[in-house]
Amino acid sequence: MGELLITGRYELRHHLDAGAPQDSLAAFTDPAAARDIALYDAAGNYRPLRTAPTLKRGWRLSLATIEQLRDALDAFYPAMLAARLAFDQGRLAVTPLRETLARQSGMYAVTRKISNPNADALIGTFCRSDCACLKTILWPIAADIPITSLPPDKFHPTPDPAIIPLLCAEACNLLVARAREVVKQSAP
Repeated sequence: MGELLITGRYELRHHLDAGAPQDSLAAFTDPAAARDIALYDAAGNYRPLRTAPTLKRGWRLSLATIEQLRDALDAFYPAMLAARLAFDQGRLAVTPLRETLARQSGMYAVTRKISNPNADALIGTFCRSDCACLKTILWPIAADIPITSLPPDKFHPTPDPAIIPLLCAEACNLLVARAREVVKQSAP
């Protein structure tokens, strides 16, 4: 799930620490530790987007129950388990970017003016899995306008039942804020 690897009975660690000896990793047993681990990157910088590929390494979280595992996963990736369940049940509402922008008011109302090419270019840089966000995008720019600036695998949840994808049903507030900047910069 994202940058997490679930090992053993209910143990979590960064997937890049898969082969690290247990005694080389900081050990935690309280699911609340997940929030603290996920809050800052390795350099100590705040992580405003939990699905950014910047989760720090060097820890393991050993939990006693499936409930604790769910709590920890929700702390690492808020609402992602619920989104996956809703997706699997065909109940996940997906909102195109244009609908998200149409709801904006106040200083964000200007985001409605972003052109489709500028929106596509912005998404292509802002939502990249290698450096920005690990979520699988389910929404288009508009019902009849797909996103073309990212590779096709960014839009299709993995069919592998051993992988829990992070699903993006609607553009996040960080992307909306960046769209505002793009519009402001392109204004005459």
